[in-house]
Parts: sequence; C-alpha cells; structure tokens
Amino acid sequence: MTTLEILTIPDPRLKHKSSVVEHFDSDLRKIIKDMFETLYASGNGIGLAAPQVGIRKRIVVIDLKENGELSPVTFINPEIKKFSEEKFINEEGCLSVPEYYADVERSKEVEVEWFNEQGKKIIKKMTGLMSICIQHEIDHLDGILFIDYLSKLKRKMAVEKLKKIKKKNK
Repeated sequence: MTTLEILTIPDPRLKHKSSVVEHFDSDLRKIIKDMFETLYASGNGIGLAAPQVGIRKRIVVIDLKENGELSPVTFINPEIKKFSEEKFINEEGCLSVPEYYADVERSKEVEVEWFNEQGKKIIKKMTGLMSICIQHEIDHLDGILFIDYLSKLKRKMAVEKLKKIKKKNK
C-alpha cells in the first residue's frame, strides 16, 4: 500500500470532473487500499475522493470511525438519487483546503446509489454526518469544493490562509 499525495487548492486538478469506473479489478482494489491508507495517514479526515489524490475516477472512501472502531465504506460511481427538502448547516473542512472550516448548507437526507468494489449495486438513504460527507465527496467527483459554496471573499480568505501555511512550512 502507498500513501498518496493529497492535492490542495489552488491545484487545477481538483476542478476536473471524474470519469466513471468501468472495471472492477485488482487495479481498482489497489487504488481503494491506497486511498484508505492516505485517509488514515491524514490523521483527521473522514472522507477522500479520488480527484483529491490526482485520480480522475468516481471513487470515494469514507470512514466515520463509529464508536472508535474503523468502519470503512467504499463508493464506486456514487450518485445522489434524492435530496430531502429539509436542509441544515454544518461546519465543513477538507483535506484539500487544510486548516480552513466554514458553514455549508446541505440536504439533511440523501438517497445514494453506488457500487461496492465487487461491482454490486447498493442504494441507501443516508442521514447525519454520512449524508454531509457523501454530498461533500461527490462534489469532489464533479470538480466542486466546499469553498465554492462560500462568498468570493471567504473563498479568497481560504486561499490566502493556505498560502501562508505553505510559506510557513517551507
């Protein structure tokens, strides 16, 4: 397994749309393993989309670590089929926008269709943190970052903060 480099803003690869996964093979399983290793190595992430590590495929890994236990879930070609009318605002962060958090409005519930790594189709209603996380990660697959929901001023603040962090770490 390999820990992959997580791309950060303003890397243009984060804005590309991802392609559909067509082959459920050993290459796909290796990508998934590497993505989970990268997620766990981040120390604080709960979700990671393939574009965040420079892979333009519709793959998401999430682990909400329920009750302190690992509970990894892999989503291949995830698609939100239904959004609840009811919304809520939650503070979000992102491994591609390190050390920046902002309130984002999302649907309270979503119905998601996806394939597992064996190619089995799954449809499930999601609520709470999983609902927020899957909406956030599917946005990545479409080249959308959570800061794209913010005002221009707040987006600029996020970019400036990241530039300062990068400068300090050099």
